[in-house]
Amino acid sequence: MAHNESKSDQNSETRYYDPYKDLEVPIKNLYQLSTNPEFLFDEERRKRRSWGENLTFYTGCSYLAGSIAGAGGGLVDGVRSFESGDTMKLRVNRILNSSGHSGRTWGNRAGTIGLLYAGIESGIEAVRDTDDAWNSVAAGLGTGALFRAARGVRSAAVAGAVGGVVVGAAVTAKQMLKIYVPI
Repeated sequence: MAHNESKSDQNSETRYYDPYKDLEVPIKNLYQLSTNPEFLFDEERRKRRSWGENLTFYTGCSYLAGSIAGAGGGLVDGVRSFESGDTMKLRVNRILNSSGHSGRTWGNRAGTIGLLYAGIESGIEAVRDTDDAWNSVAAGLGTGALFRAARGVRSAAVAGAVGGVVVGAAVTAKQMLKIYVPI
């Protein structure tokens, strides 16, 4: 406020301009808009990614997570391999070598699992022509079994069961988050 205004001007009631007062429309109806998304085409209504997008997403996220976890494990291994006479340069070199090797190894394994999972899930969805949690659980079973198939039937069966349980737990956790955590 300007310094030259009097106290009577400061206490007077301010009248705001209302452009809708002559329209005889309740003002609340103007601003009560739908919160549901509006789609021009029915194809846009689908909430799922395409198979190619799933393939890229799952493979990339898995590779990144595996690389980060592997680098962390490599850091621990690198620190454990220190010897008493090592210089600082040699210690840093051990950590970098160990982290890089473990990060690449874990990242490649996790990326392969993500690639298998995305491919199997997209295939199951195409065959069943539905999109539900059972597709994801079956893809987890298939991914675990296929990833460990070269080590024998028993190893493939155990890995398939573990994959199905892990994906089932993830799907259940996602549903619980949708229910109990408002976003």
